[in-house]
This record gives sequence, C-alpha cells and structure tokens, in this order.
Amino acid sequence: MLTSDQKGAVAETAIIHAAIKLGVSVYTPVAEGGRYDMIFELGSRLVRVQCKWAPRHGDVLVVRCYSTRRNCDGLLRRLYSADEIDAFAAYCADLDRCYFLPLETFGERSAIQLRLAPARNNQKAGLNWAKDFEFAATLGPRGAIAQLGERVSGRDEVAGSSPAGSTHQPPSVGRGSGPQRTPRPAGPPTGEGVETAEQR
Repeated sequence: MLTSDQKGAVAETAIIHAAIKLGVSVYTPVAEGGRYDMIFELGSRLVRVQCKWAPRHGDVLVVRCYSTRRNCDGLLRRLYSADEIDAFAAYCADLDRCYFLPLETFGERSAIQLRLAPARNNQKAGLNWAKDFEFAATLGPRGAIAQLGERVSGRDEVAGSSPAGSTHQPPSVGRGSGPQRTPRPAGPPTGEGVETAEQR
C-alpha cells in the first residue's frame, strides 16, 4: 500500500514521462512555494500544472481539486485558482493513464469526475468522458491543446475543442499570467514539494 507521498511521486513521474513521450517540454520550479508542480510548454504558452493522483471508483475516476493543510483548527481545505495554476494533470495507476484538465474548462471545483463507461441511469448530459481528456487526445500532435500558440496555414486560429474533439472553437488553457519563477528542466522527482498524506 503506497503512502500519499509515494502516490504523489508516482503521479508526477508518470505525468512527466507521458508528456515528454508526446513531445511536450516539461519544467519544474527551482524553488518551492507555488501551488503548481511543473510547467508544460505548449506551443508558445507556458502552462502551470498541478499533479494529482486519480483513484478509480468503478466506472469513474475522481480528481480531487484541492489541497489540505493541518493547522491549529484542524484540516484546512483549499481550492486552486486561476491565479495559481492553469491546469491539472492526473494519473490513474489502475489504468496507467494520464489526463489533462484545464482549469478554465472545469472552473474552481472541489473534484472532477471522469467517466470510463456510460452511467447506469443513462444520463448523457454533463458527463466528462475520460477518453476526451487523455494526454494523447489533448497534448498529442493532433490534440487541440497541444496546438495552442501555433500558426496553422498562416492563421491564428487553432483547430481544437474543449473537450477535445467536440467543436471548432480554440480552447484556452489558462488565464494566469504565467510562471513566477525560473523553471529548470524536469528530472526524477526528489520527493520535495509532494503533498502530504492528507492532500491526495
């Protein structure tokens, strides 16, 4: 049984590996203090990414979109804002897959549920299909998000969608002002900056 710190380290390593395999440059902060774990270079954009462990519950993956810290009053739960991060990257160990979830798409919520199979009650509206947010669908060469900042046939528009594959509107990965610290190329995680047992 992995501890929460171990889960965090595994998730970060898997996310870095999957992103680099798709040609995405990945950087990690030199100093701790910010709320993002790494930066993805997507075209001309630098995207601040918070990594999460995504457990599977039946046909649903759950991505917790908050951190917790212990203080004198007990556990303090804190959501992430667009001033702090641009996206979540989640890793599901059961499926060995990574998912890219722009904050702009999901807003500031406490959790994101990604469906692997249709709901038993046949609900179709408002569902987030896991396959639409896999790295290959979002960050790969044909992924809508990977094309941000690139010029296609001399035009500024991007052939993409949010979620990927549904419209012709270009998605925007984040509204933040970009990284506040000088990034360095990512290496193997050292365990520093990984969330504590209560955070995952």
